[in-house]
Amino acid sequence: MLIRFNVKNFLSFSEREDGKSEEFSMIAGKVRSKKEHIYEDGKIKLLKFAAVYGANAAGKSNLVKALDFMRRIVVSGLPERHTDNYCKVTAKSKERESYFELEILLNEKYYAYGFEVILNQSRFISEWLVELTSDNKEKLIFCRDIDKGTYELGGEVKVKGLIEKLNVYAEDIQEDGSVLFLSIMNQNKKTLYQQFEQAAVFQDVYMWIRNNLDINYPDRPISDYSYMVDTEKVEKICRITAAFGTGITDFQMVEVPVEKVLGHLPKRIQEDLLSDIEKKTVEMKTDIDVDGLGIIMRSYRDFFILNIDKEENITCKTIKFSHGKKNVLFELSEESDGTVRLLDLLEVLLSGKGKTYVIDELDRCLHPSLTYKFVETFLELASEKNIQLIVTTHESRLLDFDLLRRDEIWFVNKRKSGESDIYSLEEYNARFDQKIDKAYLEGRYGGVPVFNTVFPISEVLE
Repeated sequence: MLIRFNVKNFLSFSEREDGKSEEFSMIAGKVRSKKEHIYEDGKIKLLKFAAVYGANAAGKSNLVKALDFMRRIVVSGLPERHTDNYCKVTAKSKERESYFELEILLNEKYYAYGFEVILNQSRFISEWLVELTSDNKEKLIFCRDIDKGTYELGGEVKVKGLIEKLNVYAEDIQEDGSVLFLSIMNQNKKTLYQQFEQAAVFQDVYMWIRNNLDINYPDRPISDYSYMVDTEKVEKICRITAAFGTGITDFQMVEVPVEKVLGHLPKRIQEDLLSDIEKKTVEMKTDIDVDGLGIIMRSYRDFFILNIDKEENITCKTIKFSHGKKNVLFELSEESDGTVRLLDLLEVLLSGKGKTYVIDELDRCLHPSLTYKFVETFLELASEKNIQLIVTTHESRLLDFDLLRRDEIWFVNKRKSGESDIYSLEEYNARFDQKIDKAYLEGRYGGVPVFNTVFPISEVLE
């Protein structure tokens, strides 16, 4: 689970007046109500939900991009066109380091992982992973000062046999500012993890960032609909979609010609897909425990599952929906944007434990009542499992103490200088009976548009 995220010198995030990074936190505040919204292990209390508000261009989406940027760097290295992503408010920012740090709860322990990078130079200058204790102490696992060419390993990984191997890996990149040690430790290290269980911390932190930090943008599908392949969930899925007023009463997997599906794909994508199928088919033949393989293809308006058996026979299925009459089926492309959006969001409601979902513009294509109902349903289901949902939104109906706690409400506001600030409602010490939605729309907490006259009225009258 996510505990905290800190960022500095990235897009509209510069630094606070005290020089510290901007911080977004899922640590529960002093609110006593709605304890079912909280994960508690006796040492820490974490929120399972947070809504981030702000005017257009205030920086809400930049918070999502910052999380995604850090994740992409760890998994795939510095992405294309990263050199201009520093905060351009001040000229000095170009040469300054950008700071990214995640604090997470993982396997009943608390970790902080982060790095500093000068984006304009594509150069990492420091990196660290530490275990945090409940008494505010830190246990070093590793740290690097790349400018000085030094590193240090400690804690549970400092055992005979393992430490010697880690020293070799660390020395190889001692002065290399183009790579991260955490990423290197997750490239072809299967034998290492089999030999030394103490090394698992590198793999566990990496896999949490790669698989459990699930980041979604408004112009991309949230889900690949893989949850619909599980026939045991059909009744539950239909019950949920019916409760949300979509009109969907059932769905079926329907076989379609493979050539028809591939024929609609661009040639380059066809070639990549066929190459991937060929590679996976070879792997399948060498694994006696695998009877076949499936490949899910999803665009905004299409959904297909390719199945390949041991004899290399390929079948393709898509999903179709019933609206009352079971003999009349509708394709995904015939459903409304709101229904498609809701079908995407079902992934969150049906998810297992451990994931932290981040969704930019939750309310896109959704009626305000449907957005409210979705969040309400998530909070009911989240009480039974440890998942988190962080959303950006303009929907003021969520600013309701009957639904949310004060510490679940966050704002992003842009200063006159162009820098973004992140802060929670708790920082304002709002009275419990404060009409938050009205105060928000009136600009009480910032995060709303400030309109100026587009042109002088005198010019119109001339």
